[in-house]
Amino acid sequence: MAGRIAFASLGCAKALVDSEQLIARLRALGYELVPAYEEADLAIVNTCGFINPAIEESLTEIGLALEKTPKVVATGCLGARPEVIRAAHPGVLAVTGPAQFDAVLEAVTRALPPDTDPKTALVPPRVRLTPRHYAYLKIAEGCDNRCSFCIIPKLRGPQVSRPLDEVLREAEGLVRTGTRELIVIAQDTLAYGRERGERGTLFKLLDGLAELGVWVRLLYVYPYPEVEVLVEKMAEGKLLPYLDVPLQHASPRILRAMRRPGDAERYLERIRAWRRSVPELTLRSVFIVGFPGETEEDFELLLDFLEEAELDRVGAFTYSEVEGAAANALPGRVPEEVKEERYHRLMERQAEISARRMRRWVGRTIPVIVDEPGEDGAWIARGPGDAPGVDGVVFLEGEGVRVGERYLAQVEGADTYDLFARVQSPLPASPGGGAK
Repeated sequence: MAGRIAFASLGCAKALVDSEQLIARLRALGYELVPAYEEADLAIVNTCGFINPAIEESLTEIGLALEKTPKVVATGCLGARPEVIRAAHPGVLAVTGPAQFDAVLEAVTRALPPDTDPKTALVPPRVRLTPRHYAYLKIAEGCDNRCSFCIIPKLRGPQVSRPLDEVLREAEGLVRTGTRELIVIAQDTLAYGRERGERGTLFKLLDGLAELGVWVRLLYVYPYPEVEVLVEKMAEGKLLPYLDVPLQHASPRILRAMRRPGDAERYLERIRAWRRSVPELTLRSVFIVGFPGETEEDFELLLDFLEEAELDRVGAFTYSEVEGAAANALPGRVPEEVKEERYHRLMERQAEISARRMRRWVGRTIPVIVDEPGEDGAWIARGPGDAPGVDGVVFLEGEGVRVGERYLAQVEGADTYDLFARVQSPLPASPGGGAK
């Protein structure tokens, strides 16, 4: 063995895919991956740098690694700002930016010589950090949007879409090895191919994925007009009836300051149209409270929007300044205590909405996929409206249940975020990628 390496992956699913690819390359060079820093000769921390709490978490993790490991390489989004990492931890071996696999390998192989030449070693199939039955399929890197609160374009660069045939080959390989759900991700999923003038490429990709007979779920869908095409494909059963559209706010004034499109009335019109086309649609969104200049009137408008929209899944963050974000220069800073108070009001209101939305499933039959064993003989599963790690779950009862398989289940109860169901029958693979 070339040496023992411990690996920590922080942040979003896009970073997780980077970690999977990097671990595959390390294994190809003969390195042994170990679960604890104290067992390793070297540690790699794949960081997040999106907002201040994520930066603090990354710096804390690097510090923990340095306490227990003689050598530490920091990579990922925060690595695009090496001065931040080195100011806090001057003892790190190397700092690299997101998806800079060659730079990470160079630092690792210099500190721990490999068994083979990294220039000629074959890269094995991607290592999976998720359970075998679902996988994230990253279709692009970077972002071309210029939201005033975000520095992702500075960290990860402009959008670069992967070739269509390459993505399809990866998806086919994942399905051959047992994947039953493909979760399509990018910083701006709906913009796939746009930087090359290929506006319809995403829909070609989705048609190809639908032929694989697995669930296909999209995350990070920017609210472009093309969302309507996605809804059509959901109605056809090619996609799970699940829309993750980060709207960020409902006040036109705040949205303009955020450099985001739309307003509450326009969003409500579109949401009503989407639900007319796909009545079983699950809608997920994320909002920022306490953005510079946000007044109580703006916030009340957001609460009113939530009541009208009745979104199924909602996440929220208090606004946090990030070095380099244009929003830092905006007037009207909201006091921290006001941000926190608004955050809790929003989440309490959304909990009531979520509970109402969840009750509509009671008595119905839904498809589920089983993630893991639960307690007291139950199983942890997910329905079409549940993305792993961010949404609720289905607590499933039944005999002969197997992890990674799909079933039809009768919903017997609901709470604020989760469902309780009983297995009816196995769910055969469908020719499309929808919720059949």
